[in-house]
Amino acid sequence: MIYYHLLILGLVQGITEFLPISSSAHLILLPKLAGWQDQGLVYDIAAHLGTLTAVTFYFRQDLQRMTRAWLLSLKGGQPTQESRLAWYVILATVPVVVAGVLMYDTVSTTFRNPLIIAGTTIGFGLVLWWADRYAKEHRQLDSLTLKNALWIGLSQVIALVPGTSRSGITMTTGLVLGFSRQAAARFSFYLSIPTILLAACHTVYRYSEEAIAFNPSAFVMVMVLSAFSAGLTIHFFLGFIERTGMLPYVIYRILLGILLLVIFLP
Repeated sequence: MIYYHLLILGLVQGITEFLPISSSAHLILLPKLAGWQDQGLVYDIAAHLGTLTAVTFYFRQDLQRMTRAWLLSLKGGQPTQESRLAWYVILATVPVVVAGVLMYDTVSTTFRNPLIIAGTTIGFGLVLWWADRYAKEHRQLDSLTLKNALWIGLSQVIALVPGTSRSGITMTTGLVLGFSRQAAARFSFYLSIPTILLAACHTVYRYSEEAIAFNPSAFVMVMVLSAFSAGLTIHFFLGFIERTGMLPYVIYRILLGILLLVIFLP
């Protein structure tokens, strides 16, 4: 691909990964709508590694506390809020890992269909609006239970279908369970770390078997741009979410879905 195509790809991934609007849908649709050659999964990996770098750096202090507490719990230490939260993130990641491995071929081929993306973009956008409008948002992360975490983790499986949005569906589930927007968003971001890392590792393994060639400098460029834009997005999203709510993202999803239907319906 031309370098400026990859530049836009990195920026789009960074901006959309942590907003409830589906980054995977945008990565698939960008070359289709712009008439570019599909960038392929190698550069998708670079973009996702960029967002992984951003979220890990942004929450580095939280992650350090959670990791220390988790390691102490392995040695028989007294359970703490941080150790429980770490265990919840790990256990909530299991369903999407299993489903992702089993459904990899379908996800990477059949589900990359603009009409499927249009349907999930609109449908799950409306579900997000309903949860944000009617759910009781009063719980904080210190009240999270294993059952809650597993429900949120199970919802990630649905996000294997592009257009659903991993962040969107996990935030939606968090809101339905009564968590505040901030709490739902933070747990969604925590979950993104092992999910993105394991998905990237699995795809790298598949690509190493197929000996796919790629441009290392382009790979790094996409990764850096994705990390930069993702860090800014996380910062501003957490700062504005209580004031803006989810309605702006719902409206965007509906408009995007309608545009896709207009363009791709036969």
